[in-house]
Amino acid sequence: MTITKAPMKLPANLASNPNLSRWAKISADGSIIVRTGKVELGQGAVTALAAIAAAELGVPFHHVRMESGDTTRTPDEAYTAGSFSIEHGGAALRHASALVRSLFAEAAARELGVEPGDITVSDGVFHRPGHNEGRSYADLADKVDLNVDASSLPAPDYLAPPDGDAEITRLDLPQKFSGAAFIQDMNPAGLAHGRVLRPPHPHAKLVFLDRDLIQEMPGVLALVVDGSFVGIAAEREEQAIKAVEVAAKSAQWFIGKQLPPFSVSNDWMADVTPAESSLLLDEAPLEGGEAGQISSVYSRPYIAHGSIGPSSALAHWTDGRLKVWSHSQGVFPLRVDLAKVLGMPVDAIDVIHAHGAGCYGHNAADDVALDAALIARAIDRPVMCQWSRADELSWSPFGAAMRSKLDARVGGDGRIASWTYDVWSPPHVVRPGGATGVNLLAAYHLAEPFEPTPVRSPPQPTGSGDRNAVPIYDLPGRRITHHRLPQGPVRSSALRSLGAHLNVFGIESGMDELAETIGADPLDFRLAHLSDPRARAVLEEAARLANWQSRGAGGEGIGFGLGLARYKSVGGYCAVVAEVEVTEKVRLRAIYAATDCGRVVHTDGVRDQIEGGIVQAASWTLKEAVQWTDEGLTTQGWDTYPILGFAEIPPIHISILNQPDAPPLGAGECAAGPTAAAIGNAIAHALGIRVRNMPLTPERIETAINAS
Repeated sequence: MTITKAPMKLPANLASNPNLSRWAKISADGSIIVRTGKVELGQGAVTALAAIAAAELGVPFHHVRMESGDTTRTPDEAYTAGSFSIEHGGAALRHASALVRSLFAEAAARELGVEPGDITVSDGVFHRPGHNEGRSYADLADKVDLNVDASSLPAPDYLAPPDGDAEITRLDLPQKFSGAAFIQDMNPAGLAHGRVLRPPHPHAKLVFLDRDLIQEMPGVLALVVDGSFVGIAAEREEQAIKAVEVAAKSAQWFIGKQLPPFSVSNDWMADVTPAESSLLLDEAPLEGGEAGQISSVYSRPYIAHGSIGPSSALAHWTDGRLKVWSHSQGVFPLRVDLAKVLGMPVDAIDVIHAHGAGCYGHNAADDVALDAALIARAIDRPVMCQWSRADELSWSPFGAAMRSKLDARVGGDGRIASWTYDVWSPPHVVRPGGATGVNLLAAYHLAEPFEPTPVRSPPQPTGSGDRNAVPIYDLPGRRITHHRLPQGPVRSSALRSLGAHLNVFGIESGMDELAETIGADPLDFRLAHLSDPRARAVLEEAARLANWQSRGAGGEGIGFGLGLARYKSVGGYCAVVAEVEVTEKVRLRAIYAATDCGRVVHTDGVRDQIEGGIVQAASWTLKEAVQWTDEGLTTQGWDTYPILGFAEIPPIHISILNQPDAPPLGAGECAAGPTAAAIGNAIAHALGIRVRNMPLTPERIETAINAS
């Protein structure tokens, strides 16, 4: 058995949840229940965590049964976000599993009359050397108490990490393939159906509603009106939908203020005050000659999560307690905000994660949980509440709109001599669970509304709107400033990669623009400013996959573009080459990507995450934009908020550079920024014209061509 000594310090998530019974339990049938606060969002994380636990416990993968995201059982690991499931959650689970195994090995040693150091474990059975006699986890279950503080135990020895290429089955897929995996499939006895009437405008307040008309409709069980919150419970789903339609026709609203004029480049940001400016770097530029310079502005609009399945939750009140099933990314923080709004002790609420459509961020999963709870409180039955597509695309939190400006200069030696970068954005992280305030939509519409939690940006290098604002390259004269705005015209919160999507797009577009001013190849120009060997390796590998040297001069409608970043400057590396064809529209011909996510726990999982990140970022970059008029948001369906279709997904070629001796790094978000940059640079190479305001639609390309 290969072992390496573990560090004495507990991983952060284990230190905050030190009781081992929160992490593992031996069931009556001998299978091992492993618990994690991280949840399955379609990214395969729970499967990878199961592989980590199985390898460390010394049991076959199929002997592990996972429980995740349950406030009644699992550790509180806050949110499943930030590409931290393996990096943080995996580190904690590995250490906890090693401690559990050590306790069972000690019990086996006592049973077998040897020293604990003489015990080996294989296929879940503890042996003494040279003997067939052994003890299984089930044999020893009543002799080991896992209700123990991990910090009181000596540091264990680690077993070898899981084989990333081992064939394991995604734990969530069999149930999803069978058609009964999602929260919408739940059907407890007495289930009622809930729907909410949303205002027609972000600043509208309810002034009249014909309550009698709604309450007399067929199947309606309850009408809940509290301020501008209108919730309806009905026997059947179609009855609830019809009741909301009737309510919408009878409701009268007062619009307190208008939205600012919509602009392609987010000009409204100039009028949002106050901005909280943070100077991240302020270095003196190099003196000397000038071979080229640029001054460019880049932007992205608000972006919806665009989940195929709208948000849903199930709530049930019994004996003064509330139980909620939610596809939230943070069941423990959600419970905190629910308790505030409902005026209950936190421990009187249970929140249990159930599968929902993937979103990779803070969508309406938390909001609909409060909707369901408010409606269910009016009837003594469980209530399934689901949002409409229109509500999902106009009321859930959006990925924040952003704007950045880059002023940079290349010296006479062909190297960058100065780099000034400013980025503006409203908040990127306004999740539930803060010490004060509430971050749930219905809480703002109640007769006695709650204030949102004050926004705090994580410091660098994690950041939020300034995530990846510091380039990966070796640059002198850097002056980088983050201008954090208050909430803008619509609500924004976390969406995959946060500010990295726009910041990497701006930085990498700027690198291409600077290379062009001196006639340098974009790949060579990057390598000349890059000393990080792992970054160089992924960049060169992506270029090799794409046969970069054969790309040609461009300008004829076919283009190749590069994008590179290390996520959050401390996470996974990713380089992307996009090949595009630009005619009356932009067609992605192929995407080539190389990634270094440290030690790979599950190769298929990493590949899935990189592919998914590429597809989602391509959709953002080419198509997606939340828009509005004086009447409110215009994004009501897929016709007004188009996303990348299956037929538009190109061949995707991925090379994974495994680092078995390095710690695991997150893979879920590192591809977003490089993909956007690669597509933007490819379009510029194809046309000789650069479009700097995402999405890079045919209309915006035509505008740029006409302007040139």
